[in-house]
Amino acid sequence: MPIDPGLLQQLEERRRIAFNAGGADKLAERKAKGLLSARERLAALFEPGTFLEFGVHAQHDAHHFGLEDKVLPCDGVITGVGYVGGRPVAAYAQDFTVGGGAVGRIHAKKICDLMDYAQQCGIPMVGFNDSGGARIQEGDVSLSGYGQVFFRNVLLSGVVPQISVIAGPCAGGAAYSPALTDFIIMTRKNAQMFICGPDVIKAATGQTVSMEEIGSAAAHASVSGNIHFIAEDEAHAIALVQKLHSFLPSNNVMDPPHRPTPAVVLDRDPGMNDLVPADPKAPIDVQKVIARLVDGGDFFEVQREFAKNLVVGFARIQGIVVGLVANQPLVKAGTLDIDSSDKGARFIRFCNIFSIPLVTLVDIPGFLPGVVQERGGIIRHGAKMLFAYGASTVPKITIIMRKSYGGAYLAMCSKDMGADLVYAWPCAEIAVMGADGAVNILYRKEIAAATDKAAKAKELASEYREKFASPYEAASKAVITDVIEPAQTRGIVAMALRQTLSKRETRPPKKHGNIPL
Repeated sequence: MPIDPGLLQQLEERRRIAFNAGGADKLAERKAKGLLSARERLAALFEPGTFLEFGVHAQHDAHHFGLEDKVLPCDGVITGVGYVGGRPVAAYAQDFTVGGGAVGRIHAKKICDLMDYAQQCGIPMVGFNDSGGARIQEGDVSLSGYGQVFFRNVLLSGVVPQISVIAGPCAGGAAYSPALTDFIIMTRKNAQMFICGPDVIKAATGQTVSMEEIGSAAAHASVSGNIHFIAEDEAHAIALVQKLHSFLPSNNVMDPPHRPTPAVVLDRDPGMNDLVPADPKAPIDVQKVIARLVDGGDFFEVQREFAKNLVVGFARIQGIVVGLVANQPLVKAGTLDIDSSDKGARFIRFCNIFSIPLVTLVDIPGFLPGVVQERGGIIRHGAKMLFAYGASTVPKITIIMRKSYGGAYLAMCSKDMGADLVYAWPCAEIAVMGADGAVNILYRKEIAAATDKAAKAKELASEYREKFASPYEAASKAVITDVIEPAQTRGIVAMALRQTLSKRETRPPKKHGNIPL
């Protein structure tokens, strides 16, 4: 016998309620503001027809005060799996039209069940955060739900990539789930993320601040460094998720999505030579170097607005996915400071987790000097770079373009810190400090006795560079692998990557190292 039409009608009605979310009026209101609904966000993320929804009939516990007669379709969150770039991805989208997207027990359980599924199946996790916070009517049960989500964020960390999109309010404890994920994308408008809002800060401290100062995408991208990408709108945010996903493996036991060219091309690139200024003191724009090094100049920069003296991001070099870490001499002379050390260390550790080779471009005079840096803990923060590189077992290729002095030379992945291959351009200098500073210490008496002190200092500095800082001196002691012409860089890096992809390294057994946080 055919199925009872009444049952089919009941199913259709329940689905209609679920898909209508908070009602036609609320959906129209969002559309008028240029906002996508939760379902539209997931539809835009996934390839058409691939979304498999979980928990479409899930509902809140009706016995809680004030919720007895309420219908909260899908309990305010849409969860499921679909395909992005031909690979499965798990994703959820909080629905602000349903009770403000507030988190209750079932809401949190749906997210947790999806996270468990992502961990077991080894697929990336994406979350669209758009919520008014904890559901007050459910009290401590709501807080418990948050705790269970946070716990799973930690369980998934290092197992599958986790990406958060902040597309609406994300306040108080709700901000900690995104903070525990690998990457945060935030829309420039209509999104806020903060622990204490302006009103609370005013009441507690008497200080008057605006939401723009503490909770906006601009503030988090450039000042706090809490987010990794600013999206101009939701469509751009989804495009960023898809682009980021294209560089990442699905989990920590799979290789990155390399697309190696049939053969390594070793052709010279004379344009790379032209980027090196004749004046050794003139800064080089590392972005121009990266553009010539990577395939098609396609560099997906991470945290572009934060700590600009260090550049990090993803690219491909002759088809091989790499994580790039580079000093930017145009900003703070390319020195490492507190913020750039944090930025670099976390990126390096992410690449190591997911077997993404690291290419490091070095042009660094040292750590940023100053009282603020010293009192702010530059020793501790700078040590994060040393720890991150030292703990990494992925292929590590280092190119010393020009200056590489002191402890910063080590912090930028020298051979002693585990680099597999280290190349230097002929204009490179590798030393404890710059020639001028070294000469003033070592040859103070000779300079003082000279008739023309400036000329004598210049002569001694030139001699010091040749004897103690020359890349050939470093090569003669096997401190570096070779000295190469800038024009050879792309071909040599490509060859080095192919040769080291099979690298295997065993470390002492332990739970984990204790990075200087």
